[in-house]
Amino acid sequence: MASEFDLIEQYFTRRPRRAELGVGDDAAIVRPSPGHELVISTDLLVEGVHFFSDVEPESLGWKALAVNLSDMAAMGATPRWATLGCVLCPGLGDGTSAPSESSSWLELFARGFFSCADRYEVDLIGGDTTRGRRGATTFSVTIVGELPHDQGLRRSGAQIGDDIWVSGAPGRAAIGLAHLQGKAELRDTLLSECLQALHRPVPRIELGLALRKIASSAIDISDGLLADLGHLLKASGTCARLQFAALPEAGLSRDAFLAGGDDYELLFTAAAARRGEISAVSAALNLPLQLIGRVLAGNAGELKVIDQHGLDITPARRGFDHFR
Repeated sequence: MASEFDLIEQYFTRRPRRAELGVGDDAAIVRPSPGHELVISTDLLVEGVHFFSDVEPESLGWKALAVNLSDMAAMGATPRWATLGCVLCPGLGDGTSAPSESSSWLELFARGFFSCADRYEVDLIGGDTTRGRRGATTFSVTIVGELPHDQGLRRSGAQIGDDIWVSGAPGRAAIGLAHLQGKAELRDTLLSECLQALHRPVPRIELGLALRKIASSAIDISDGLLADLGHLLKASGTCARLQFAALPEAGLSRDAFLAGGDDYELLFTAAAARRGEISAVSAALNLPLQLIGRVLAGNAGELKVIDQHGLDITPARRGFDHFR
């Protein structure tokens, strides 16, 4: 087993593009662009909670960064720099723990991480690597982005009467997870699409940047569409009515769409007068943007889901909660 510093030098050291000083010193030095604010977010990925022990390491490397980039997208920020903390645990040899200490595993993880970093021009500027006892391999990524002063999208900006929109196709990641758990059986194209959504989510950076002067609020979907919309509504002091032209049939597909989570699509609000601009953004990015409801006055955080027949089908379950 290589030393900590050998691992860092071999797999995680690259010359930074925008940092004044990156990996290799006690701390990094960055210089924000003039007239910009820094935007900072941290996420953890824990073996057995966020990923299976037999996950393909290159995909895990991509996802470890991508879920943080999604937070930047939700704020309308441009991602710039990241740090990576690794707790690497020895494999148990019985398939219950990822062999994250092996050089081949780390090489593939780093390849996926830097593939995502290169796609969005993010510098890895530091972090920490340590060996854990037998247990859960864990990765912690902190992302730092930039925003022009006072242009950030926030959860608290939704206004009464605003439209509610969602990007992409929520629910595919949850359906992919159900397949891996033996709760569903997928085949062919659908299987490929759902596993791709689960393992290699696409952070909607371009959409977030385009929405800076259009949307009134935004949040990314990590815990479930309804759960995350509830967070946005509570922060804005509003409630909502969701009505869909078409919904998946009751069961796994509908539950995944409304409460599945792990999609990293963007949920956002905007004045009805902005519909033409939003349609233009959708066309320019070749990304479906679906109008799903309206922001209303009422008890903060409350919402109703109405089906295409006008029936109230609001589910009790809204999404994922680590502590429930």
